[in-house]
Amino acid sequence: MSFYSVAPFIEKYYPQYYTIETYPVTECVPFCKVKGGWGIFSNFAHTPIQYDGVTYKNVEQLFQMMKFTDIEVREKVYAATNPKMTAKHFEKTHRRNDWGMIIVDAMKQCLQLKYEQSEEFRKALKRSKGKYIVEDQSSFKKSWADTWGVKRQGDFYVGPNLMGRLLMELRDNGRLDIREVE
Repeated sequence: MSFYSVAPFIEKYYPQYYTIETYPVTECVPFCKVKGGWGIFSNFAHTPIQYDGVTYKNVEQLFQMMKFTDIEVREKVYAATNPKMTAKHFEKTHRRNDWGMIIVDAMKQCLQLKYEQSEEFRKALKRSKGKYIVEDQSSFKKSWADTWGVKRQGDFYVGPNLMGRLLMELRDNGRLDIREVE
């Protein structure tokens, strides 16, 4: 398993999300790219959020910064054109020791902020009511879906779909249960 894989963390600390789900394609709201249909659901969608007095360009930027406590590394991730790749560069040497224990709560916190601060996002979630939300990774090079998404297999999407599941929880409840992340 890759150092960057989140699956071992999910299995150990969030076993309720460590499953493979199957969804009929006809009953899904798939998202993949920001510019594609339902792109507002992507963490890379341009939905600025404020947290702790700082404005982030999107959920992904804040989420990647949450991996670190070192201020210099956080500043580099914040300033990066691609925060995900910059964070990956520092993960082996600077990733916080408790990251696996807080990863899902960190994502929940980011999504909750997006929900509270973006009317466009809330409206899209409301429009998706009655459908499954899935992060479609069918175009990704690897043959399996990672923890966050699904791959299309015939008439079904199959995979862990953690991102879609969190979005559906948020849509259906208006909030996510979050353990506070420092």
